Amino acid sequence: MATNERRISAAPERVFGVLADGWLYPTWVVGASRMRTVDAAWPAPEARLHHSVGVWPLLLNDETRILEWQPPRRAVLEAKGWPFGTATVELDVIRDGSGCTVRITENPRHGPGALVPKPVRDPLIKIRNTETLRRLAFLVEGEARPASPPST
Repeated sequence: MATNERRISAAPERVFGVLADGWLYPTWVVGASRMRTVDAAWPAPEARLHHSVGVWPLLLNDETRILEWQPPRRAVLEAKGWPFGTATVELDVIRDGSGCTVRITENPRHGPGALVPKPVRDPLIKIRNTETLRRLAFLVEGEARPASPPST
């Protein structure tokens, strides 16, 4: 199980605003390359995101589903990313003054990724999720800034 944390200069509700928009998923999740469709019920439990992983022309179609949705505190996803397998991804958001801390915990469950020894697997997941949280912060903090007036 690999865990990362990042402080974000925005309210937890803004984090969940980004998470609730399934079309943004490949913008902040490292490895997801495009969205194919988002279930109309997203982000309700059992709703799915249908995405692709990889780089064209070597794309694999996969999906992620919501297991738990408790805004603005917690979301749990089951992410499929074959050929690596399936992982449970927990996102916990803790209010912190004017911002929040986002903690992501990823635990491979099925497939080849779950067979890799933790001392090898977890550092690789941590590297990927450092970038995932950086991207999420860019989206959330960008939404938190007031729009610039048009130039004249």
